[in-house]
Amino acid sequence: MVADPYAALVTLLITDENRVRTLTLNRPEALNAFSEALYDATTEALLAAAADPEVSVVLLTGAGRAFSAGNDLVEMQKLVTDPDYQPGVHGFRGMIEALAAFPKPLICAVNGVGLGIGTTILGYADLAFMSSTARLKCPFTSLGVPPEAASSYLLPRLVGRQNAAWLLLSSEWVDAAEALRMGLVWKVCEPEDLMVEARRHAEVLAARPLNSLLAVKQTMMDAIRPAIAAASERENGLFAELLGQAANADALASFVDKR
Repeated sequence: MVADPYAALVTLLITDENRVRTLTLNRPEALNAFSEALYDATTEALLAAAADPEVSVVLLTGAGRAFSAGNDLVEMQKLVTDPDYQPGVHGFRGMIEALAAFPKPLICAVNGVGLGIGTTILGYADLAFMSSTARLKCPFTSLGVPPEAASSYLLPRLVGRQNAAWLLLSSEWVDAAEALRMGLVWKVCEPEDLMVEARRHAEVLAARPLNSLLAVKQTMMDAIRPAIAAASERENGLFAELLGQAANADALASFVDKR
């Protein structure tokens, strides 16, 4: 097995200010693609923020020019080709479970390119801000795999069936204006204003009583959490079925060769 040369780096930056905890995905050299280490770090950070009475809101963004390029396809190929490959403690599924259960407001600030989970994670955001220069894509059909992160359930609820169908079926890019029109994000900002605006809104929420924030989030989420879990199970079953089949194997090999 070839060691990940970036594994020793801090994959997630965590800062606290005014009861807002900012989580910054920090693999800029890989466009913040989710390695197993980053899945684990993000899961642990969400669990810790949920339990911390000094944290009222979590703000998630990315370092560098990307929000997240999605799943690390080099590691995905190892899942297919390397029988000795060891996945993370929590991994993708653990992070999705932590997102679905997260009891406090979650704000995403999409600072750059968002692929795969870099787009589908917006289904779990209570508010999503996006840079005017950012782009989003769900590349599942181009990789020969099904959707992920309960996006087959959450995206139709968020943007309507036809917008969701285009996102999930086409593997085409969506720019900020189109994402706003669809309702995939709440506000579009100029790049230099993105974090200022996202943080300003986060601090408005964080100034409210925590027990009230928890109650609002609970009433919004409790009714749909079983459906999220069911959609994830359907998607995970199909993913296991399609992973490594010809279309997927060819797409992963092509990506690794280009890299």
